[in-house]
Amino acid sequence: MLFGKTILITGVASGIGARTEELAGQLGADVIGVDVREPAAAVGNFVKADISSKAGVDDLVARLPQRIDALCNVAGLSGSTGAAATLAVNFFGLRALSEAVAPKIREGGAVVNVASIAGYGWRANLNRAASMVGIVGFPDVAEVVRDHAVRNEEGYPVSKELLLLWTFRAAHQDLFKRRGIRVNAVSPGPVETPILKQFRSVLGDARVDSDIARVGRAGTAGDIAPVVLFLCSDGARWINGANVPVDGGLEASINAEMFGF
Repeated sequence: MLFGKTILITGVASGIGARTEELAGQLGADVIGVDVREPAAAVGNFVKADISSKAGVDDLVARLPQRIDALCNVAGLSGSTGAAATLAVNFFGLRALSEAVAPKIREGGAVVNVASIAGYGWRANLNRAASMVGIVGFPDVAEVVRDHAVRNEEGYPVSKELLLLWTFRAAHQDLFKRRGIRVNAVSPGPVETPILKQFRSVLGDARVDSDIARVGRAGTAGDIAPVVLFLCSDGARWINGANVPVDGGLEASINAEMFGF
């Protein structure tokens, strides 16, 4: 269901992005891989780019072909570089890229955002999340962080809260909806990738170990990539505005504990 499709994938230098790029190629897709770093393994069509600023997004979009079938937003920071830098890539840059690329995505195409179980708190923090998502364009992110009192250690979870809320909204945003472009999210739990150590330093060993213990093991990039690519395929043509937990049952366990069932 991916054969012959052109799929744009960010974050292909490592982790989930690298595995998603590799698998997409194996399934017959033409892949355009994007990262701020050169990948160690060869990527068919690689574009070096930095989406942490409007100028970086504009430069990337100008180098893309006129038609693609899907965009996989996998690139992201762990939060170790501070809230402003993390939000610039994980949300504002991702959103700017998605909106700029939308006219290039064929009718019935897809946008898939890699979120996280760390964004689970979007409901509890809805007012802050809605305020930040409501900011139009690519703002001065450091100013947004100050205005919304986001602490550095909150950068990663807040970025994923915003991403989830925006995914739900974007599915019904005219820019995507009028051309049948589906917008969905995938939320992994802890995954054995190169930045897991950074997550431990940001979120703490106790949180990460507890999440892993709930489900028996950490995930792998190979657990996540097939779900990302399924959402790009025609088999997911009636899935829109959804967040798919790919976490070994972690969200289900947290829900059972929180709601007492």
